Amino acid sequence: MIHMRVKAILLSTLLLIALISCAQEKKENQKETIVENQKPNIIYILADDMGIGDLGSYGQTIIQTPNLDKMAANGMQFTQHYSGASVCAPSRSTLMTGQHTGRTPIRGNKQFMPNKDGQVPLPANSVTLAEILKEKGYVTGAFGKWGLGFNEGDPNNQGFDEFYGYNCQRLAHRYYPPYLNHNQEIDSLEGNDWTNKVTYAPDKIQEHRLKFIEDNKDKPFFAYISLVLPHAEIISPNDSIFKLFDGKFKETPYTVDNKYTSDYGPDIVLHEYASVEKPLATYASMITRIDAYVGQIIDKVNELGLAENTIIMFASDNGPSPEGGTNPDFFNSNGKFRGYKRDLYEGGIRAPFIVVWPNKVNEGSISNHVSAFWDVLPTITEITNAKNPDNIDGISFLPSLLEVENQKQHEYLYWEFNIKGGRKAIRKGVWKGVWYKMNTKNPSAFELYNLADDVSETNNVADQHPEIVAEFQEILREASTESELFPFNTD
Repeated sequence: MIHMRVKAILLSTLLLIALISCAQEKKENQKETIVENQKPNIIYILADDMGIGDLGSYGQTIIQTPNLDKMAANGMQFTQHYSGASVCAPSRSTLMTGQHTGRTPIRGNKQFMPNKDGQVPLPANSVTLAEILKEKGYVTGAFGKWGLGFNEGDPNNQGFDEFYGYNCQRLAHRYYPPYLNHNQEIDSLEGNDWTNKVTYAPDKIQEHRLKFIEDNKDKPFFAYISLVLPHAEIISPNDSIFKLFDGKFKETPYTVDNKYTSDYGPDIVLHEYASVEKPLATYASMITRIDAYVGQIIDKVNELGLAENTIIMFASDNGPSPEGGTNPDFFNSNGKFRGYKRDLYEGGIRAPFIVVWPNKVNEGSISNHVSAFWDVLPTITEITNAKNPDNIDGISFLPSLLEVENQKQHEYLYWEFNIKGGRKAIRKGVWKGVWYKMNTKNPSAFELYNLADDVSETNNVADQHPEIVAEFQEILREASTESELFPFNTD
């Protein structure tokens, strides 16, 4: 009798192993089929200064984000995804090039010429995700904020068939500009003249996004949807969305007496931010508007019957900003993480990331895979069977999306930012190193955190692990190539 039971258990175990093996083989075969046969539409949505804690699926309780939460329920939510940088332009550069901030061409927010629109341009010899997909037969469109320069850096010169929005990210500090860029043309916005505010630019840009999807429903397309919201200035139309929050909070007006603040009118300073009477309600309405835009995009994809062959990704370019009247602490916008925009602590670079791909990515799945913006390019090249450019730092996370084996891991993730004396950070395994004021006469002490025990980075354990500190400092010295435009080794 005992032998029979043992035999039955062994047979059951063998059967279970066989079933698991078959399921894994089926998933691996599915991956092979995807790479060989499909050209899925790709929609990448990038919020601007939206904290990981601003989404309901990541813990937000004050503001409702039903469409983003539904994305998470219908797809995969990543818990350890990182933005490319802690500010706008370099984050976008890592996304487009697949290179981290020690190697990507654009490593900071820097005007190309003083008092002129446009940031330092992405070089002509850069190979962007859009160029790769265009060679694979995709129609490519970018809508929203570019921030990677005019001329050679212009989106039309970097692989995008169509661009509509703000090329200059300083102009994107204003939501009621007189014009937006449409490819090489200027599109005047009705009623806007730097004094009167009639046309809310994000709504106008959203119209072009939806039209692009409609116009290209019969072709494979890549839509790079770089939202401007909720970047300061904090301003919203007095519409039904704003009315959801008007009067809900005890407000402290943010006035022109504050630093870097200038109202619309004859004396406007264009690159500064407008004052705001009800900053909490306004910020909440901007997050809600993002969620509404996401819902409109998903509805358009469904309406056109494109859902099953469309990948939709959502992320944010860096952590929440405490500027222009925003109050990330009130909304817990950075969740349990330390730091904000411009910081290399987790709160400045840990990003929300959600991926929906019906019948490929399991509904309601969670991934703890450690990934970053520079991984998006090689993931998409693997999906579309395209060739990676040389010298990228990214690793495809397609195995994680499909929940198959053989997911490669980063040796480390690296960030640098040449402001305030120089900042660098590294993540390797559970360990996170942060080094501030590296190039000053009195550098800050190297900080080391064990994220497995201390994800909020409150307990610096550098003194307890000198061998890890030495290893990390050596990596931080070697991970970067010199940049004449963004020199790091200067105070």
